[in-house]
Amino acid sequence: MSCHVCGQLARPPAGHGLVRCPRCRAPLHMRKPASLAATWALVIAAAILYVPANLLPMMRTASLLGSQDDTILSGVIFLWQSGSWPLAAVVFFASVMVPLLKIIALFYLAASVQRRSRKNMLQRTRLYRMVEFVGRWSMLDIYVITLLVALVQFHGLATIQAGPAAVAFGAVVVLTMFAAMCFDPRLIWDPLADPAPASDPAPSAADHA
Repeated sequence: MSCHVCGQLARPPAGHGLVRCPRCRAPLHMRKPASLAATWALVIAAAILYVPANLLPMMRTASLLGSQDDTILSGVIFLWQSGSWPLAAVVFFASVMVPLLKIIALFYLAASVQRRSRKNMLQRTRLYRMVEFVGRWSMLDIYVITLLVALVQFHGLATIQAGPAAVAFGAVVVLTMFAAMCFDPRLIWDPLADPAPASDPAPSAADHA
């Protein structure tokens, strides 16, 4: 049994009692408990919050010319029209595309496991590894917005405050990270233990690799 906290390996006990890691004393499990249910709950919540995160104002800007509320997309358009297209591309990719693609990928993984699909197992495992890797950089989008606020206030050009979408956006980032952590990729390969229907082709050698 591998500890999900520190990675220590431990032998499974003969009984069914609670087992703790010999190094960090964290509870050990052969599988992640309620993995699929927790993944569904977290990814659905993230998908719901993704809507207000993009529709509600993300920033409130006050300057000598007045005040203005900007969503993520309106901020991207403003940066593009003002000539800061590299920053606009980074904000659009990190704040719009990455969370959306993570939600879609997690929906696909959870749905395929729910149906006990035997197709593209190796590809789905790689997709999960990619989602898990991207999750480590999920705070990049919040960092970009924070950096933009700091730069604007440093030059004294305007005063920027976070809007209501900031809470929803931060929740989307955290929920997708937890959804990827809760998903157990071993569920992808469990259908191989089921009797294969006569109409289904046998898994290819690449799926067993």
